[in-house]
Amino acid sequence: MSLAVTIEQEDLRAAVGRFLDARSPLARTRELMAQPVPHDGDVWRALAAELGVQGIGVPEEHGGSGTDMQTLAHVFEEAGRVLLPGPLLSTLGLAVPLLLASGDGDAQSRYLPGIARGDTAATVGWLAPGGAWNDAGGAAAAVRRPDAGWTIDGRVTLVLDGLAADLCLVVAATPAGPSVFAVDTTGPGVDRQRIRALDPTRGLADLTLDGAPCSLVGEEGAGHALLAAARDRACVLLASEMVGAAQACLDASVAYAKQREQFGRPIGSFQAVKHKCAEVLVEVEGARSCARYAAWACGGAPEEVPVVAGLAKAAAAEAFFRAAAENLQIHGGTGFTWEHDAHLFLKRAKACQVLFGDTTAFRLRLADQLGL
Repeated sequence: MSLAVTIEQEDLRAAVGRFLDARSPLARTRELMAQPVPHDGDVWRALAAELGVQGIGVPEEHGGSGTDMQTLAHVFEEAGRVLLPGPLLSTLGLAVPLLLASGDGDAQSRYLPGIARGDTAATVGWLAPGGAWNDAGGAAAAVRRPDAGWTIDGRVTLVLDGLAADLCLVVAATPAGPSVFAVDTTGPGVDRQRIRALDPTRGLADLTLDGAPCSLVGEEGAGHALLAAARDRACVLLASEMVGAAQACLDASVAYAKQREQFGRPIGSFQAVKHKCAEVLVEVEGARSCARYAAWACGGAPEEVPVVAGLAKAAAAEAFFRAAAENLQIHGGTGFTWEHDAHLFLKRAKACQVLFGDTTAFRLRLADQLGL
């Protein structure tokens, strides 16, 4: 096992960082979050064409680079640093892992090349209104047509980037149990509505399906297992994203503490501010270690992923919220203004705490897995 950053990973990270600083800085994020769909299609396609980001994790036979989750985690740290809007997490964290876990060669050949090229954004929908993140699906029901095709009816909510996605993998009820179906979100029988959320940089949507044509992905009745695998890997990448955002908050806090003066000296020289920054550093580094181990486990010890994914997500969520809150406090009065970026990180941190399940839910799940 090695968690060391390779030269290739460092080079990719630096390239992604330069790209995002130039094409998707926080000023651009502010512009996008005011639009109906917080997503820049040009940036999405450029990430694929110039850097091959969407192809990371996609097998070479489907147009990707076949690179491991550890490499992809570094990309997500950079995305978190600038609060990148758009379907990166929903596509590479949910949809791609689900397609790969399905073992469905036809579905993989149909959808993965488009994702790797940046032509297709994808997501996964399974929640019923009022449902819990760990539900296995059941908000929608699929019916086999006489011509051996399928249609799907129902409503799935809190669909990550549901307005930006071209493809939604919906977990729906069938006589054999929850199953996964591919739905063209721009096709007939699909109505999408944006959900107003605390974090305006992360798009959420309701999808109402009324006889929407769909195709089965994987085996009928395998939806629960496929969804669990996808959620675990989404938690790993979300943890990496949160680590990157937490580091950005810490960097902003330290930079401001060095330049802001009070009583004739930088506020960073005061013990109270030093302690805040030092404590955040400890939490962020601990969360980084958890996130990187979880990313390694996806390839090196897949049997550990159901345990370490939740642990990494919980640790990163706590570190991110602490870093965002302290960043706002250290900036003082200016940190509370709409014009400052501190509130964007705080809102993203709070939203991430509950995305895919809150910290308490993951700790309870971990206790059950360990037989406690």
